[in-house]
Amino acid sequence: MALPRPHKNKTFATLLAAVLGAAGAHRLYLRGVRDVLLWLHLALLAAALLLLLLVPAQNLFYRLLPLTVSMIAGFLQALVLGVMPDETFDVAFNAGSEGRSNSRWPLALLLVTTMLVGATVLISTMARLFDLLYTGGAYG
Repeated sequence: MALPRPHKNKTFATLLAAVLGAAGAHRLYLRGVRDVLLWLHLALLAAALLLLLLVPAQNLFYRLLPLTVSMIAGFLQALVLGVMPDETFDVAFNAGSEGRSNSRWPLALLLVTTMLVGATVLISTMARLFDLLYTGGAYG
């Protein structure tokens, strides 16, 4: 007789994606170490660390760009996980679990916060990128 799989919490998965999405913590929690996108997040983290060490003369924005892209992807994944219906989340991540997801207000507040922070990061990243590409950083 097989033991039931542990229940994965939708709010916790969304929180992981919003806070530690750049490192792929939510992918590890939901799918384990065999997830390809987890390794992509980790590769982008490693690329940012290598750029910080190998090209210290380059603008900090460019050296942290892989990490920023991974962070924005984490925010998007947090929003996708958070707005997913509980039944769909359970089918995707809790097959074989005895528990059922029941999202409440903390998830809604987390989604609003994620949208606010994620949109701010995305807009500021785009503004800084265009500033550096078209003016050479004349505005900061």
